[in-house]
Amino acid sequence: MDKIKVIQNEEDYKKALSLVEELMSRNPTPDSDDGEKLSLLGTLVEDYEAKVIPESLPDPIDAILFRMEQANLKPIDLVKYIGSRGKVSEILSRKRPLTLAMIRSLQSGLGIPAKVLVKESDKFRDTENIPSQSFPLKEMEKRGYFGKSLTAYNAKNILDTFFRSLGSTSQVFAMLRKTSYRTYRTMDKQAMLAWVGYIANEGKKIKFTKTYKKGIVGLPFMQKVVQLSSRPNGPIEAVAFLKEYGIGLVIEKHFPKTYVDGIVLLENKSHPIIGMSLRHDRLDNFWFTLMHELAHIALHYDSGINLFYDDLDNPESKNELEEEADKYAKEALVPENKWQNSPARLIPSPLAAESLAKELGIHVAIVAGKMRQEGNQYQYLGSIVNQAKVRQYFPNKTWD
Repeated sequence: MDKIKVIQNEEDYKKALSLVEELMSRNPTPDSDDGEKLSLLGTLVEDYEAKVIPESLPDPIDAILFRMEQANLKPIDLVKYIGSRGKVSEILSRKRPLTLAMIRSLQSGLGIPAKVLVKESDKFRDTENIPSQSFPLKEMEKRGYFGKSLTAYNAKNILDTFFRSLGSTSQVFAMLRKTSYRTYRTMDKQAMLAWVGYIANEGKKIKFTKTYKKGIVGLPFMQKVVQLSSRPNGPIEAVAFLKEYGIGLVIEKHFPKTYVDGIVLLENKSHPIIGMSLRHDRLDNFWFTLMHELAHIALHYDSGINLFYDDLDNPESKNELEEEADKYAKEALVPENKWQNSPARLIPSPLAAESLAKELGIHVAIVAGKMRQEGNQYQYLGSIVNQAKVRQYFPNKTWD
């Protein structure tokens, strides 16, 4: 996109999203040229999504199954609406689309609105029949996820093997559906699943000497972790420190259209796994994301949710669990009582940031990031925040 223009089609939309991500990685101030471009692009993207993304409706097969449960119906009871036992089986397993005649019959006979039935069924819900080509196979192969060359013939077998190491394909898809998440953008579900699969696979390879004991992670523990930020190799030391307590930390670059900053996998309670993308190459973002994911372990270990994933660009979470994790993470980074009594709360100066950071024993970029965010004053302290990079600590990854 050479110039910013009204988004009229999918190609314009993809280019706009790519430019938004590029601009956000620069962390521009609101009054800069890049900041103004980002604001304008955000408005254009929202307008386009409002026009092309349909109102939220239930999946049509889910709607049929729900009505069957309500009315205590069996598949054979649908034959009069759908046509034969074979067709009923194919419809319910999402292997055959509903025809117009079926839609009319189901609307009349079961009272399911036509606007629900005409919606395309979400193949992502059919854990056994998702097309392999819907995954970012070439990128996964490039990153070495499969350990072998990929051909159209063996793509499905390789994917099955990739996910089977986590238990089963069905379990992995079920885990991704039962999540707590925060994002305000449309995710590429298959790309997200590929990323989660990699994090989980790498987490299983970690050789732990201890298992995680419930209750270890709390504010004192998290504050001890964040104090590692003041050391020259803080992020690397954090990986080793967490491992000593049975917690894995895996770093992997995100896939396009996933917008994920971090996840927590609690499938194995003995070894929680944190995954981080370093989507933003900043130390303050690294430490906040890490504290946010640790907060999920501290607060939501027994919540019944085994996967939390977060797009932390959105400050308005509208998710109670995410809001709790945010609050806990902020307290771990900069305790509220210290913040309220510090000049850093009122004066956006490097000296104030350095003074509070020294008092807390943490990296100055963390304090500077909080000062910018709390006061919504992103025009200040950019030299501190933007120069404190994090990807350099993980050179084994290929960063753009």
